[in-house]
Amino acid sequence: MYTILLHKLLWKGKTLPISTRVNKFNKFSLEMAHVLVYFALLLMQNYLSDVWKLSFTHAAGIMNIWGGIYRILPHFFLISVDALLGNFLMLVLSSISYTLGISFITMSTPPVLANSTGTCKEYEPNCIGHTQRVLFYTGMALVAVGMSGNSISVKPFLDEQYDIRTRPILAVTLTLGVFVPIVGNFALPYINSWSLRFGIPAICMAFATLLFFTGSCAYNKETPKGSPFISVCRVIVAFAFNICKPYPLDANHLYRREGDEDQTFKCIRFLRCLKKAAILTNPDDPDITKWKLCTVTEVEEAKFVVCMVPIWMNIIICGIVSSIGNTYFLEQANNMNRKIGKLNVPLPILVLLYKGADDLIKFCAYRYLSTPNKVVALRGIAMAMVFSILCCITAAIMETRRLNVIRSHDLLDKPDKDIPMSIYWLAFQFFLLIVLDSFFEQSVVAFYKDQAPDSMKNILEKLTTAVTGLGYMCSVLSVYVVGKISEMGGRPNWFQFTLNRSRLDRYYWVLAGLSSVNLVVYILVAPFYRYKKPEASDAVEDDRETNELTNDIVQASCS
Repeated sequence: MYTILLHKLLWKGKTLPISTRVNKFNKFSLEMAHVLVYFALLLMQNYLSDVWKLSFTHAAGIMNIWGGIYRILPHFFLISVDALLGNFLMLVLSSISYTLGISFITMSTPPVLANSTGTCKEYEPNCIGHTQRVLFYTGMALVAVGMSGNSISVKPFLDEQYDIRTRPILAVTLTLGVFVPIVGNFALPYINSWSLRFGIPAICMAFATLLFFTGSCAYNKETPKGSPFISVCRVIVAFAFNICKPYPLDANHLYRREGDEDQTFKCIRFLRCLKKAAILTNPDDPDITKWKLCTVTEVEEAKFVVCMVPIWMNIIICGIVSSIGNTYFLEQANNMNRKIGKLNVPLPILVLLYKGADDLIKFCAYRYLSTPNKVVALRGIAMAMVFSILCCITAAIMETRRLNVIRSHDLLDKPDKDIPMSIYWLAFQFFLLIVLDSFFEQSVVAFYKDQAPDSMKNILEKLTTAVTGLGYMCSVLSVYVVGKISEMGGRPNWFQFTLNRSRLDRYYWVLAGLSSVNLVVYILVAPFYRYKKPEASDAVEDDRETNELTNDIVQASCS
């Protein structure tokens, strides 16, 4: 799916000289390398539990904190890009960080620096010294920075460049964009060496970064125009300065900048007190300070952000449920039977297919939610919460079944032994998790597209992702709290060192209960939000964009 979206950005417009086409390929190479690194990191949970011999909760905690960080950082990076850096500088910093990060992770594997550090070369915990641990954690932090920077700047930076639409270039783009990552990701699972699993993407990332830098003199670099989130902060500060002033009865006493007011965005009835930030006491004052006086439009945008806080609180629970996909679900699948007939399918291949299905369902959710209608968007968010409940219930039932198989075959104290239960029993919970993530993500985008001011849509999407990242981090806290509560009265903790000795099924039931409460709260909160009616022009524009995307997919499949 990322390839289809990228070729929409790359190939729709004018014919350009060869040098510009090469520059476009240089930027696109970053995306291809990013996909290889992304899939190499998907199995980090298994690497930490199998090689480092960490408890499954410790490994999941590391991955969930990392997942939360790289979802929270884009919000702050977007503010920096809009206010200071610009997309080109952000891509430079993120590409360097990305390359160094995955290189450090490669160097942290036991065989790479064994001779220099005096440690052994086997993939065992006693072969991982202090140097390897420092390199690993530093590398993970740098990769989080690189992924966050790329996520906010690649698409806008491509938009800043000229466009092109020619069949030969389109064919080359699709060939490289689809087959190179697919071939690479299908080949990586058959490599047993973790050093090579991380090293090959590191080499590709370094090569892609060098390609990107070769065209640095020819890229179009737009000047930052300021961040809308800073305007929200200015409104809060200006409100604090004017909090003691009486609310004006005459609307003419509110500051409006001529020719710069957004007439398409309706006023929000709630939080009228924030309009004190727009009180104009002296219209002839030439020294109006931006941090003491804001326009009515800026106040309305800030009110929209504040009104979203109750809905964002519901998002945290969805983030907690989403976090179990790349951690506990993979830990469950690690030693299960992966055979299809006589063919033993590697776990990374199944993860790759899982991510492919994720892209497909996201496209279906996009089609379903493409109509600019607040009811459809709200229904999509509610559906995502329903699927989160079903996902947790299904996961609890499957984990109970897995534990019964383990007990019947006396495998409780043999965590490295294969479990005679098909991994495909877990397909139901993986599918429900995909639907949860897809409907939630696309519903939020549709909601902001319909309801939010144009200047705030991008920052609000990243802020919602940041709240989801907060949910990932809260999952670590939830495991700790649930574990402490479970051992009250002298009972054993639900989370033991190994998964076989733990009661992960009970934790899933707790998440199902939290998700149910979350859905009830959302149903109670959502009707109190005042929605604006979509403009007719918005509906026409949305239909046009949807038809364009569909036509591009058809053309891509036929070319």
